[in-house]
Amino acid sequence: MNTLQAIIIAIVEGLTEFLPVSSTGHMILTQAILDVKSDDFVKMFTICIQFGAILSVLVIYWKRFFQSMAFYWKLLVAFLPAAIFGLLLSDQIDALLETPMVIAIVLVIGGIFMLFVDKIFNHPAEDQTITYKKSFMIGLCQCIAMIPGVSRSMATIVGGMGQKLSRKTAAEFSFFLAVPTMAAASGYKLLKLFLEPSGRELLQSNLSILVIGNIVAFVVAILAIKFFINFLTKYGFKAFGYYRIIAGVVMIVLFLCGVVTTDIAG
Repeated sequence: MNTLQAIIIAIVEGLTEFLPVSSTGHMILTQAILDVKSDDFVKMFTICIQFGAILSVLVIYWKRFFQSMAFYWKLLVAFLPAAIFGLLLSDQIDALLETPMVIAIVLVIGGIFMLFVDKIFNHPAEDQTITYKKSFMIGLCQCIAMIPGVSRSMATIVGGMGQKLSRKTAAEFSFFLAVPTMAAASGYKLLKLFLEPSGRELLQSNLSILVIGNIVAFVVAILAIKFFINFLTKYGFKAFGYYRIIAGVVMIVLFLCGVVTTDIAG
């Protein structure tokens, strides 16, 4: 993978990480289009650049992270279900990530579901307070996103709307929850890699491209979050549903044609 390919992949990560379109599916599609095979460095790169996306949330909403300790306790309550299931099902999740057809099918199914989300769940209550119970229920919904292609953003936002939160309030809490969830998942994988001598050598020898990737993902994610909040508040999910269906169908066609393979997915 060269620098230009790395920048393009980082752009895709920044654009899709917080949108309900599955960043995993888009990373696989991007690698296929760029003819980037999933070696150890590519796997490390796609994990590392998530930290740039995480930082974008901290920068945009930094004041919210200083509001109260209750804010952090609610994030912890929402984070725990995914943390527990993630540790228990780590190997199974990795196996699913190596199955592009599963991701493509889930993209399409999720897209069809999103065409009806606004009618089913868009009935916000007057009180938009996020309680511990609502936090836990959103956290349970986040576990569904362990199925590659579901989209962590979609699962948590819809989970929040199911708790009578507005689209904007649910989306913002989804962003906040992404910080500990993505940091823990990415940090865990990087730690395992760093404990291996070959992993440390890979990190040190490619440090510059990793820094570039994180900077690109950070900048693009900031723009994507601002766009998403405004678009979601005004128009809802339907456009994202149609987009997911198209992306999933394209991915299925590419898989059947042999363009997308398990080797690309890694």
